[in-house]
Amino acid sequence: MTFRSLLFVPGTRPDRFGKALDAGADAVCIDLEDAVPPAGKAQARSAALAFLTEPRTARVGLRINGVRTLEGLKDLVALVESQARPDFLMIPKVAAPEDLLTAGELLPGLPLWPVIESAEGLRRAYEICAAPSVAGALFGGADLSADLSSTMDWDALLLGRSTLVAACARSGLASLDVPHLNLSDPDDLTASTLRAKALGFTGRSCIHPAQVAAVNAAYTPSPAEVERARRVVEAFDAAGGAAALLDGKLIELPVIRAARRVLDRA
Repeated sequence: MTFRSLLFVPGTRPDRFGKALDAGADAVCIDLEDAVPPAGKAQARSAALAFLTEPRTARVGLRINGVRTLEGLKDLVALVESQARPDFLMIPKVAAPEDLLTAGELLPGLPLWPVIESAEGLRRAYEICAAPSVAGALFGGADLSADLSSTMDWDALLLGRSTLVAACARSGLASLDVPHLNLSDPDDLTASTLRAKALGFTGRSCIHPAQVAAVNAAYTPSPAEVERARRVVEAFDAAGGAAALLDGKLIELPVIRAARRVLDRA
């Protein structure tokens, strides 16, 4: 379950649910956690579950509240008792694989997306990503920076990003970078998304429809990249799986893996 882009939509704005599906993101996630104030939790929960009972053509997930909170437990119970079935369930504040057990047992077969956003969660990221039903993980940079007493600058969170990418790669999972929080700086959105892609993230989350196109563009291979990848694979196949040369450069298995990832994304 890999997304170039995932667009969050507040659970308090059911009028935006349908519009979010038309924004061009690979997936939409209705947010019952950070985007919803305490007084609005029950109403947002009802609106989200009602929407998730309707037919849809796009992938729509649900971010519940932390499973160690009363609201998170209410979210799980309401989801289990309803007819609603999101395409995936995002669970915030995951600090240990045990945090995923209840959701996995109550909703068997539903892909889980833990959000890693604490020092403890980062320490146990490899265990969390290896847990049953986990399909991908989101880097919660804002909460992690608060936990670390750091800034959200790239260098300050580089270790956190790298750790999560490695943990996801080890378990063959997708990984999403934290949303770009400055809506007035589209140039930095593009630049930081390309840096996240270079680091190994398979996609990025968004908090506004205006961010989706830039994120999709960053994670969509260009025609030149696709053509190069095609030629690499063809040269390798022509050599019978042995090392080969293309344009004077050596092609070995790591290069082939990268080329095939490009073709898969295309």
